[in-house]
Amino acid sequence: MRHAVRGYAVTHPSATVVLPTGPGWDHLLYASAGVMTVETETGTWVVPPHRALWAPDGTPFRIVMHGRVSVRTLYLSSELDVLSREWRVVNVTPLLRELVIHAVRTSPLDLDHPEHARLIGVLVDQLATLPQVPLQLPRPSDPRAQVLADELVATIATDAPLDELAAAVGASRRTLERLFLDETAMTIGQWRQRARLVEALRRLAEGESVTATAYAVGYSTPSAFGAMFREAMGETPGRYFA
Repeated sequence: MRHAVRGYAVTHPSATVVLPTGPGWDHLLYASAGVMTVETETGTWVVPPHRALWAPDGTPFRIVMHGRVSVRTLYLSSELDVLSREWRVVNVTPLLRELVIHAVRTSPLDLDHPEHARLIGVLVDQLATLPQVPLQLPRPSDPRAQVLADELVATIATDAPLDELAAAVGASRRTLERLFLDETAMTIGQWRQRARLVEALRRLAEGESVTATAYAVGYSTPSAFGAMFREAMGETPGRYFA
């Protein structure tokens, strides 16, 4: 028998965990309930319900659970060649959600078993057509840009002027804007707004109110925060976490 898909189903409390891994396996990191943050050397991804994170073989990571998180992760043999060798967050449709839960429940799946092979084929087809969604906070590699990124996160509630932060780093605003565009594909302002969204998702997942979250991530009013959240996520915070 050729094991092509394995499953991992555990409900974790708030904690930082490292999932069991092994060479030759890609990961589809998914939580049927709760929100997790996946941290790597190159960036941070927020993975709420309705989203999953594709983690290619050979890329170390750790997961921070925000509240109780029902992890339902699939390990797919890298020989299946499902997706590119890059990290990506994808939408989880109702169909894919049920497929993942069923595959986790019945795993391991073997290509030599006709019923398993059909299920694997449907999973692969679904994953190959899913659009990516912008829930990554990439980390720049230049030391000056990294210092600014850390300052942006540290001052997320105060909305410190970018020119002042750039001066404190010891580089011009123009130089830092170029570094952020080259290394994260975002302007400094766009990166800070993504950082606010990432932090907001963490706080909301842990049960913090919308009003408290809005102020904590630098918005002067809950309505302004709600407008940002709705534009980024497609619905209000209350509906998103309902």
